[in-house]
Amino acid sequence: MLENERQGVIWAIGAYLVWGVLPIYWKWLGHVPSSEILTSRVLWAFVFTLLFVVVMRNSKLLLIDIQTLWQNQKAFWSLFFASALISANWFLYIWAVNHNHLVETSLGYYINPLISVLLGIFFLKERLTAAQKIAFVIALVGVIILTISYGRFPWLAFALAISFAIYGLMKKTIPLDAVRGLTIETLFIVPFALIYYIYLFVTNQAIMFHDNLQTDLLLVLTGLATAIPLVLFAKGAQRIPLYMIGFLQYIAPTSMLFLGVIIYGETFNAIDFLSFSLIWLALILFTVSKVMEARTRKLKLAKL
Repeated sequence: MLENERQGVIWAIGAYLVWGVLPIYWKWLGHVPSSEILTSRVLWAFVFTLLFVVVMRNSKLLLIDIQTLWQNQKAFWSLFFASALISANWFLYIWAVNHNHLVETSLGYYINPLISVLLGIFFLKERLTAAQKIAFVIALVGVIILTISYGRFPWLAFALAISFAIYGLMKKTIPLDAVRGLTIETLFIVPFALIYYIYLFVTNQAIMFHDNLQTDLLLVLTGLATAIPLVLFAKGAQRIPLYMIGFLQYIAPTSMLFLGVIIYGETFNAIDFLSFSLIWLALILFTVSKVMEARTRKLKLAKL
């Protein structure tokens, strides 16, 4: 059991490390419009995840998933909306990275878990402990300070956090295998992506096949850049407790913050540090309370 959990931690860390350094990949494609990067990502993510499903001999299960979804129209259209939402999230993320907003992007993924919990309270009737309520207040103070410092509301961070949180909530109500689920999600968007790519080629705006071989390869491999961390995450999530996933997920935004400030020279002043410190404190308090909650529940179950 411990060995299985150890492997799960390694898989999950691998996933979050890949997600954390992906901004470097999008920076390599900085000369390509964000809309075309997103279009390539959707198309090639579908191709690679479908290939993975075929290689793993899960084609029949994929067809069963599609049939089951079609029979449940509510779940079908919920997943369609979730697909549109994650596509919008991808676009915002790529645009933010390539327009030097990595620090704000990392903020979005730091506050995402807190927004997810708020959605859980409102829609799933989940309850917060006293420590978790304090964590929310501390995080809120951090965001308010940051907003005053920016002189504007950090809309990009919140758009990323809210879109991904709602996506997570919708996915929670539609249990699907991670890889097959992504295959179906991208399948929903593929027709729109194909139409847009045809438009780009007809109007001579496409970068694909009109720049150089390196750009073409990078655009094709956006599919792998999407699929690989998801597969790693799926393997890890099956082996480790949910609270541990919640703790490890901060690897990605921390890596993004490091890249933005140290590598790409984005501004990070004393006020930013104060705001982020409050958010980090809130996340530590929140995560510790979750770990203790999970352990208490485990002890109670052991006594039964």
